Amino acid sequence: MATFADLDGRSVFISGGGSGIGAALVEGFARAGARVAFVDIAEAASRNLVACLAGTVPHAPLFLKADIRDVDALQAAVRHAGEALGGIGVLVNNAARDDRHDIETVTVDYWDENQAVNLRHLFFAAQAALPFLTADGGGSIINFSSIAYLLNMGELPAYTTAKAGIIGLTKSLAGRLGPHNIRVNAVLPGMVLTERQRRLWIDEATIGAMLDKQCLKRALEAQDLVGPCLFLASNLSAGITAQSIIVDGGTL
Repeated sequence: MATFADLDGRSVFISGGGSGIGAALVEGFARAGARVAFVDIAEAASRNLVACLAGTVPHAPLFLKADIRDVDALQAAVRHAGEALGGIGVLVNNAARDDRHDIETVTVDYWDENQAVNLRHLFFAAQAALPFLTADGGGSIINFSSIAYLLNMGELPAYTTAKAGIIGLTKSLAGRLGPHNIRVNAVLPGMVLTERQRRLWIDEATIGAMLDKQCLKRALEAQDLVGPCLFLASNLSAGITAQSIIVDGGTL
């Protein structure tokens, strides 16, 4: 893993950090020396992650159980993290759920629930973190979108709508927060072989079909998202904001 000296001791808040890409990010930032707090609803997996990292990283991550659909609980967790860590310099809005759904079966309640899980919380986490990011003097917000909305995928319209919306939110926040020296960028993963993806959606045929489209002929793992996020959090990207970085092995 690359070394980013300015991340040593940096305070980082990550949503959805208990598993998958989020867990890789928690570990990656912690191994870079950052003080990491994360929220998730998966308590057992999250506490196991903390236990596994304790003693192997300079600062054991702080797990805060919170449901990102509950805006009050999410914002309380952000404030708690900011006070416990002595501030927040980096906000990583990672939490999402890419459940498949047929257009014929989507109800108003399902649509609203999907947007709450995949889009709404990014704004309200940023809102709660704003005083800390402003006080930091050079904060970074990293929003996780997806290449799914660029691939004409018909089996998850609510999810792809949310992921497209994240790009608009990223650019708007970048414009608004730039005068405070807060950078806002988006990361768009391609097909990443997390445990959940393997269990629910991806088989060997799916992997083969995707690799045929990729320039890089290997499947992406959660760890492939760590480097880009460390870069966007660090001072090496101090001149980069309102941008979208695609990490898909060259699918697009």
